[in-house]
Amino acid sequence: MSDPKQSRPKLARRDFLKAAAVGGAAALPQAAAAQQPAAAPPAPAGYAFLNAQEAAFIEALADHMIPADALTPKGTEIGIHIYIDRALAGAWGKGDRLYMQGPWKTGVPSQGYQLPLTPAQLFRAGIDSSNASCRKTYGKTFDRLDEKQREEFLAALAAGKITFDAGPPSRVFWTALYQTVMEGMFSDPIYGGNRNKAGWRMIGFPGAIAVHRDNIEKYRDKAFPNEPVSISEMS
Repeated sequence: MSDPKQSRPKLARRDFLKAAAVGGAAALPQAAAAQQPAAAPPAPAGYAFLNAQEAAFIEALADHMIPADALTPKGTEIGIHIYIDRALAGAWGKGDRLYMQGPWKTGVPSQGYQLPLTPAQLFRAGIDSSNASCRKTYGKTFDRLDEKQREEFLAALAAGKITFDAGPPSRVFWTALYQTVMEGMFSDPIYGGNRNKAGWRMIGFPGAIAVHRDNIEKYRDKAFPNEPVSISEMS
């Protein structure tokens, strides 16, 4: 998938992932107020927040954005869907650090996220609106689209070319999706994603090693010879 700041529909997977790891996740852009979503049915087995329809969407998204190849498994094998589910079920998803008292007015991008929705509510409404858009265009939900249709839909979502009939601003939702997929790919495995440190191994990241500064110059433009170290391995 393409970077959310780009409008072109295609980008080499390795360049996409490495650019995301170096540049960091994109911040949520300014957006107008969105309609509060209705309560969702219970989460299926193995999920803390996502219902069955939402889980199918996120799994399909993760596997499309992070397809399996000779170097890394696909997104669900890395655990990106689990990372996103746990994040939405936790303090971040509940908006514990967000100011949620308004006023809900359109501002400028530098003012950051402006919706009256917690991240969990944003994902719930955004997934529902995305599936509605896919049904309108393709006659089926996102998880049932073929690879070409998924790419077409996500490229249009990233470029801001899709308008949800009833839901949050589509570009805000896309940016949140992109951010959490990248976090699930490159965060410490303790949070559910980056299983077996696959993302770290792919880019040669040493992991949570506080003294790695001593090796930066020594291994510049060279493969780091040691296994990456996670938080759980340091305790």
